[in-house]
Amino acid sequence: MNTLRKIWCRTFQAGMNVVLPLMPYREPKLLDGVKAIPECLKEHGVDNCILVTDKGIRGLGLTQTLEDCLKEAGIKCTVYDETVANPTIANVEAARELYVNNGCKGIIAFGGGSSMDCAKGVGARIARPNTSLKKMKGLMKVRKKLPLLIAVPTTAGTGSETTVSAVITDGETHYKYVINDFPLIPEYAALEPDVTLGLPGSLTSTTGMDAMTHSVEAFIGHATTKKTRAASIESVRLILENLEKAYANGQDREARAGMLRASYLAGCAFTRSYVGYVHAVAHSLGGQYGIPHGLANAVLLPHVLEMYGKSAHKKLAKLAKAVGLVPENTDTAEAAHIFIEKIRQMNRDMNIPTTLKGIKEEDIPLMAEHADKEGNPLYPVPALWNKEELKKVYRRVME
Repeated sequence: MNTLRKIWCRTFQAGMNVVLPLMPYREPKLLDGVKAIPECLKEHGVDNCILVTDKGIRGLGLTQTLEDCLKEAGIKCTVYDETVANPTIANVEAARELYVNNGCKGIIAFGGGSSMDCAKGVGARIARPNTSLKKMKGLMKVRKKLPLLIAVPTTAGTGSETTVSAVITDGETHYKYVINDFPLIPEYAALEPDVTLGLPGSLTSTTGMDAMTHSVEAFIGHATTKKTRAASIESVRLILENLEKAYANGQDREARAGMLRASYLAGCAFTRSYVGYVHAVAHSLGGQYGIPHGLANAVLLPHVLEMYGKSAHKKLAKLAKAVGLVPENTDTAEAAHIFIEKIRQMNRDMNIPTTLKGIKEEDIPLMAEHADKEGNPLYPVPALWNKEELKKVYRRVME
């Protein structure tokens, strides 16, 4: 990246660091499982809601307890279960139409990051019915209060139940973009280990490494605070302790609870401190090829950390020491290397590949352009890269 653009990016980020403490960040209020949701809805005068999920989640019967509780409480529930892995504008519009036609007053997001993003998109369109999703992409363009939004994460990874973000894909152009605004933070979140017990090993591993990516990128960036650093450290510690246990034994309720907590903390961290180029590249891969976000992040994370080189060593070493991965007297470069190798080892142990199938050389320039636009100047990364430098990341993970 040329010097003038680097100055612009770092100046923008410094300005954001000054403004961020003044922003209306909040954390969702935590509910004691899904059975607490009907009472919460009643307290807010909501007797008719939409449940946004996907067919896989509903097909496993994971929403049944909630649907039964709502019915017993006399709360009407319309279900939208057509959400796809990288939710599209069409998904959001279809769910919005159901919401309006059925007179709904609140939204429950039930599932992984895709269902959360779709539900947030619905809320944004209800709040601003005359504004398209495309016009809300970027920073703080929603600006209006959403209907009551309750999040029930079924994967321990995205942290979407805590964040200001919704990631939406344009189904026609395959461009994946981010909407960031404070009204998108759910009002409540129900961390329910029981709904994650049946999660397949492959989904457990990749969503768990998604949470790891959130924590690491938040920690090594230039926009950390004491609170976000503490959240990242605790999240990484919980992931190291619980992810492989949950992968090996999906019925380990304690490990599942630990991972839900880790994902929540990771979400709190990156909501305030942002992510980095791992996410920018992963989003473009998801938009272009439909590669699941957690898988893309898991594969990309060790590569990007390594490519950052010395610019990330000090903070990676600090993180490695804080979570007990290496002794305090370990050399900085060595500690950073050990941390990156630990990520690689976890990926290997959970059968996560080192490369991604289907990446085409002719698509790389456009994807790199999208990643460049997403990441710069917003993401306070250790080292700044332009689209030419970002192209190297795609080529590194090509099969």
